[in-house]
Amino acid sequence: MRIRSTVSLGVLAAALGACSATGAQDAAPAAIAPGAPGDPSVWAFSGKTGIGTSYEAYAGEDGEAPTAPVSKVWFSLAEGIVTETMAGLIHEAQIKDMKLAFVGEGFVDVEGEDTEFEIEYLSTDDEGRPLSLAYRVTTRDEEGRYEAVKDVFTDPDRQTLFVRTTIRALGEEPVTPYLLVNPHVANTGDDDTASAGEDALIASDGESALAVVPSSPFEAASAGFVGASDGLSQLRRSGGLEERYDTTGEAPGNVAMTGKLAELRPGESVTFDLAIGFGDSREAAREEADGSLAEGYDTILANYNGEGAAVGWSDYIASLDALPDLAEEARDGGRLAYASALVLKAQEDKTHPGALIASLSNPWGDTVSAAESSTGYKAVWPRDFYQVAMAFLAMGDEETARAAFDYLPDIQVTEDMPGNEGATGWFLQKTHVDGEREWVMVQLDQTAMPIMLGWKLWQAGVLSEEELRASYDGMLRPAAVFLTEGGETDLDYNQGEVIPPRTQQERWEEQEGYSPSTTAAVIAGLVSAADMAEALGRGDDARRFLEAADAYEARIEDTMFTTEGRYGDGRYFLRITRNEDPDDRGPTGPANGQEGVAEDRVLDAGFLELVRYGVRPADVASITESLPELDDQALEDHYRVKYEFTFEGEEGAFPGWRRYGNDGYGGDAETGANYGRMTPGQRGRVWPFFTGERGHYELAAGMPPEEVAATHVRAMELFANEGLMLPEQVWDGVGDPTAYDYTPGEGTNSATPLAWTHAEYVKLLRSLRDERVWDRYAPVEERYARD
Repeated sequence: MRIRSTVSLGVLAAALGACSATGAQDAAPAAIAPGAPGDPSVWAFSGKTGIGTSYEAYAGEDGEAPTAPVSKVWFSLAEGIVTETMAGLIHEAQIKDMKLAFVGEGFVDVEGEDTEFEIEYLSTDDEGRPLSLAYRVTTRDEEGRYEAVKDVFTDPDRQTLFVRTTIRALGEEPVTPYLLVNPHVANTGDDDTASAGEDALIASDGESALAVVPSSPFEAASAGFVGASDGLSQLRRSGGLEERYDTTGEAPGNVAMTGKLAELRPGESVTFDLAIGFGDSREAAREEADGSLAEGYDTILANYNGEGAAVGWSDYIASLDALPDLAEEARDGGRLAYASALVLKAQEDKTHPGALIASLSNPWGDTVSAAESSTGYKAVWPRDFYQVAMAFLAMGDEETARAAFDYLPDIQVTEDMPGNEGATGWFLQKTHVDGEREWVMVQLDQTAMPIMLGWKLWQAGVLSEEELRASYDGMLRPAAVFLTEGGETDLDYNQGEVIPPRTQQERWEEQEGYSPSTTAAVIAGLVSAADMAEALGRGDDARRFLEAADAYEARIEDTMFTTEGRYGDGRYFLRITRNEDPDDRGPTGPANGQEGVAEDRVLDAGFLELVRYGVRPADVASITESLPELDDQALEDHYRVKYEFTFEGEEGAFPGWRRYGNDGYGGDAETGANYGRMTPGQRGRVWPFFTGERGHYELAAGMPPEEVAATHVRAMELFANEGLMLPEQVWDGVGDPTAYDYTPGEGTNSATPLAWTHAEYVKLLRSLRDERVWDRYAPVEERYARD
């Protein structure tokens, strides 16, 4: 576990002076806290070890759902504490973090900074596989002075986060615990007001509010401004609450609330419940919390898990017909497979069913300002969306895959879209779950993948012929026409021209030009559209789409495969090229603090998507000739892509790949600083889902399934953290491991859990079960990749 300490005991001892270290001399209440607006706010650490929300079934034809009323609360856990907690829409954070401080003779410790932690699932089957997103988190002082055990879950019938906490004094001296809450109401951190009483801690921002209500009153409570008058600042100055403030007044700012608990003598313990209610007013939030406390721990947890007559997470797991078979392909007994199923379903919005986000986190959050509302990765990208929807289908959850497909028209560019004066049919780059536009560049793979998903659903029998016809006319045909013709774009800041298969941005959203991975999706999308058109009697459409696909396919190597590259024998696929000459060593654009370099210097594994979708057979020369350069571990680290990792207790080394050489989307290799400073030292690290992508390729290339499982499946399992969360990036061992003291193969502060990574793991298990690549498209393979 990571242990970080920011408190000097020598300074503390001097500061404590004549004041009792247990806070016995806490002062009488004062009215309004000084120090507005407090320190600038930031988001929380992004390496989540757990996420949770209640399971909510879809409404039936009568408009009723067995899990009504719907709870729209999500929480996350990191470093042993509750971190970003959302209520309302899935991206609307209301709390930055909630943690405990422990004060004793000569020390003030804070959870997440001065403690170690363990995490476990509260509900598992006989094989230890999680059945619910309810957690037990235990934090301990490494010196053995105290321990806190927290059970964390939501109330499925209310807008409430529920936490049962037991604190034990384990040392030889008394210890006094304090609850610390830093709200970020209405998804910002600098505009809150707060009040504190012994019966509740309350914060609000406009029409959003939260109430932290204990099952028994606090000994004392205070509200203040972070870095000035908040409880933690006071504890660090004097070991107690020097002043107790009822309110932060009318001046908004970065506020925090503190509740003091009774002093625990050696061997004593205390157990209490906290209900954190959310609502459109302080009164409404308090009512939600009070209702949960009245319901009680046992009933709420049983309902959350789905015990007895209640419909909960265990019911969702039981509905996944394919999941037990997928677990049989795993190398960890199926623990990560079951966790992945839960995690993927939890990252769906509940106001907009089918809206699947990329991650319940803000990348590098504790270095990013929270002054303005931000979605981070709590937003919709059609590419990540496709990966997750395909994973649902792989697990046997046709209902969620269908809901996702039905959501897609909300983010397609049409003539009726406000502000659009250009081409239609393409899908927005990144949006809020309610469809609000955030980024609007054209990424052709994100327009192809909804077509590909539609074909898969049709083939699986999820879409009837009538439903297929409606979707084809309304959404799929316009997308295929755009992939065929392109057009002028005129939406917000995007004024340009798209001539497929040249894309404004490839799958990493950074470069324009011709991309193997993008082109693979475009061809698969067009052939899939043609297959559906033919079945619907639209022969002219089918011929039109196939003609375009054939033209793109015929130029793949001529456009994107260099024969004069500087690595190896000079023959390999480029990551991206701005023109149709792959041998001219043309420039790539700058991105993420990195200068653009010649295109032949940048390797990536995107060309494997050609095999995945069926555009190329696994053994075609252009593919096999590209592998040695991609896998060359003798390249200098700046351009090297493949790394291998060893793990304690495991035999051999396990493979991982970066996105591409010259990648700057990651922590700084020189200074250890986190992403966001746009320095030349920024370095993109290894992304675990590439291990899954490579496993799919190796399966297609004839590697025995048991070998793929032993190498690629097991590697992904080892990349998961203590809570079975799979990250976006893991530390590759290059440069300073930062203040978090990462070890190679450990997830970084980028984004965890990443839905795409969990989806790739699930799909690899399905491919092994089927002994065939799950994402392969039969009409594409039959047309281009027949042996």
